[in-house]
Amino acid sequence: MKKRKNDIMLVAAIGFIALLLWLIIYITRSEGAFVRVTVDGGEYGTYPLDADAEIFIRGDGAYNILVIKDGEAAVLDASCPDKLCMHQGKIRYDGQSIICLPNKVVVEIVGGGQSEYDAVTR
Repeated sequence: MKKRKNDIMLVAAIGFIALLLWLIIYITRSEGAFVRVTVDGGEYGTYPLDADAEIFIRGDGAYNILVIKDGEAAVLDASCPDKLCMHQGKIRYDGQSIICLPNKVVVEIVGGGQSEYDAVTR
């Protein structure tokens, strides 16, 4: 019986810590200012999130259509066979990304009020 009680306490503690970490990440996230698009490792372009746009991204015989609307970015259409990039949903927060492996396209949100420092220690 004692082992079962300890197991329950351990699971509850892990759940509490996971919830606390998620809450900290959720509260401290910041909305991005720009969408940076890279194709095959090279920068394709950077676009503001505050201006609605439809961007046709061309690669080696492949394409992706990126839509920026209402401060969010999403892949509307793609020539890749699995179309997973289209199902990744809309992104708006700094650090979020949409990746299309077959077309070698990375769409990421950047510049959401980050300071020049990651952390300050004493």
